Amino acid sequence: MTDQTAATRVSDTPLIPRDHLFGNPTRAQGKISPDGKWVSWMAPWEGVMNVFMAPADDPDSARRMTSAKDRPIPQYFWAPDSRSLLYIRDKEGDENYLLYSVPVEGEAKEKCLTPFEETRVQIVGGSDTIKDKILVGLNNRDARFHDVHLLDLNTGELELVFENNEWAGFEADDSLTLRWAVRQNAEGGTDMHEVVDGKVEETPRERTGLDDSLTTGMAGYTTDGKTLYWLDSRGRNTAALFAENTETGERVLVAEHDKADIGGTLRHKQTGEVQAYTVTYLRTEHHAIDPEIGKALDWLCEQLDGDFGVQSRTDDDRRWLVANDPLNAPVASYLFDRDAMTLTKFYTTYPELEGAPLQPMHAREITSRDGLVLPSYLTLPPQSDPDGDGVPDAPVPMVLVVHGGPWARDAFGYNRTHQWLANRGYAVLSVNFRGSTGFGKDFINAGNREWSGKMHDDLLDAVDWAVDQGIAEKDKVAIMGGSYGGYATLVGLTFTPETFACGVDIVGPSNLKTLLETIPPYWEPLVKQFHERMGDPTTEEGKKFLQSISPLYKAKDITKPLLIGQGANDPRVKQAESDQIVEAMERDGVPVTYVLFPDEGHGFHRPENNIAFNAIAENFLAECIGGRAEPVGETLGASTADIRNGREHVKGLSGD
Repeated sequence: MTDQTAATRVSDTPLIPRDHLFGNPTRAQGKISPDGKWVSWMAPWEGVMNVFMAPADDPDSARRMTSAKDRPIPQYFWAPDSRSLLYIRDKEGDENYLLYSVPVEGEAKEKCLTPFEETRVQIVGGSDTIKDKILVGLNNRDARFHDVHLLDLNTGELELVFENNEWAGFEADDSLTLRWAVRQNAEGGTDMHEVVDGKVEETPRERTGLDDSLTTGMAGYTTDGKTLYWLDSRGRNTAALFAENTETGERVLVAEHDKADIGGTLRHKQTGEVQAYTVTYLRTEHHAIDPEIGKALDWLCEQLDGDFGVQSRTDDDRRWLVANDPLNAPVASYLFDRDAMTLTKFYTTYPELEGAPLQPMHAREITSRDGLVLPSYLTLPPQSDPDGDGVPDAPVPMVLVVHGGPWARDAFGYNRTHQWLANRGYAVLSVNFRGSTGFGKDFINAGNREWSGKMHDDLLDAVDWAVDQGIAEKDKVAIMGGSYGGYATLVGLTFTPETFACGVDIVGPSNLKTLLETIPPYWEPLVKQFHERMGDPTTEEGKKFLQSISPLYKAKDITKPLLIGQGANDPRVKQAESDQIVEAMERDGVPVTYVLFPDEGHGFHRPENNIAFNAIAENFLAECIGGRAEPVGETLGASTADIRNGREHVKGLSGD
């Protein structure tokens, strides 16, 4: 087997078409209306994801509710009174999201509820008792700060509640009354001030330093306002769930985990009390506090293979919409009737993947050189691991896929990037390196000012682990990722040019100084966090440090093939971040392939563009580390891809 190529090793396994993995799902984002009368979902119309709905007792009588034709609608939700569907949209990836509504009854007519230019809406608060209004934040007056408005969802009337000139965020109760205003302090932590009669108290009642800033905050009130929930890591490592009596100030510990932060909660639909919670270390666990909820969760666990999650619930809490990830099959959604204890299949997201050769994911703990345990996820190519122990019979080429953020995490479950690359003949490894979230504050803070240091060492240690375990071929490891993962790719090819055979950088920053100088204005209230965790460009020492960890200044050290993908409208990582490293590489005579999408932002959200870039990427990887690839074919013609450099370095591009 050792003399076979990655492509021939998987030759007996059907090649999964890119369209089946990265095209539009048949249906997605299923929800049930609060009153239980309707079900809704996203589905393609004229090739673009739009919102559909149908009576809950007749899901086949579908009605299209929106008419997006250029970019997919990224997110939608039900109005609390079930009278309208709400959704957000931006323009060509600029992330200036506006809020729209479409009424359920009568002839559907979409309306923009926040009709402003250069504005990004935030949802500040919703209510279980005031069902026709929500609180929204709008930065149309000052791009840096969101003024709070009361929005009537049915008339569209906006009423100014609070003019904001300094605050990063707010917390409201069920009466849609502002109760807290929060902002960063000089240490990069959070100051939390109570709001009394519409005025912010001068002295913060609660505060954190930098260490607890990403793991401590309010988690909502009960409906009567008598209990305030907190996720809090102060005085401990992982974020635990606490319930505070708002009259006495007494706090009670509700839930904790020694290795991971408490994640999502299920709340009583009338009282707002926590009934269950999830926690995710290697995999997601469901824990019930309420016995009846516990019975329902236990029953679902028995009925469904793999993992599941509750997507939405009716106000009477008798019907749920449940998503099921079978792990080796496409995700499906079910309608769960708690009274009859029945599950009814609602849809499968990608029915074309049913029966496809999807591969199992293996959860692994990898120990770094300084003893930190890194929760990680490995997928192996088909035919490579007959006994299923997570180690192939012989080492295979590997792609290290690095998550963005970096204050985010990888998780267990169906992952289309893992399935795509494994099907092409590669082991795929995703590592929660230090700085990732979900594993306690010590794990996050271990990444402070370590962007090309210990955070990168963790990735290198994971590669060494994979080689030592007999998983990866040492000279055939690629690195790939988006945003921070793109930066990590550039670091890999500049700071450690002998480790990786090639790299794929998607919207990754090349110069951290210019990155921090061009952040969106609405991130300004949070900028101290970046300065403390990355480096401070306002000081000479900070400028020098940021330059020392920026790949741009080591571009001449790149010796391995590099593919870069960038959105021209990216508000977070500007196009200049990719332009400048491409220019530096050209100046030094280093080959690079550069693909720009004029109608995309931070990532590629139009399926045509995502498929086109992945077509280029898999042919690029096939030349570098020997896997198989579906030909580029006609995919570029359906996209807006502008190949600005290095067409000749990727098979299938030179003739286009």
